[in-house]
Amino acid sequence: MSAVVNRIKRAQGQLGGVLRMIEEGRDLEAVVHQLKAVSRALDRAGFALIAAELRQTVADGADVGEAELAKLEKFFLSLA
Repeated sequence: MSAVVNRIKRAQGQLGGVLRMIEEGRDLEAVVHQLKAVSRALDRAGFALIAAELRQTVADGADVGEAELAKLEKFFLSLA
């Protein structure tokens, strides 16, 4: 879970950089490029959270029912 926290903190720093770029009137292309990077970082953090939940469920030996799989699939697809 610490890897996810680190990803989100990094994205938070990137987003602060985007705000500064906008306030400084930086080039649109550069700002959009950084926004895409922040978005990708957050998406990856979301996917990592879903994967961690699935791993934990399997590691616990829990029976992964259809409802649990459907819930994880819904989360996964919401990020895609």
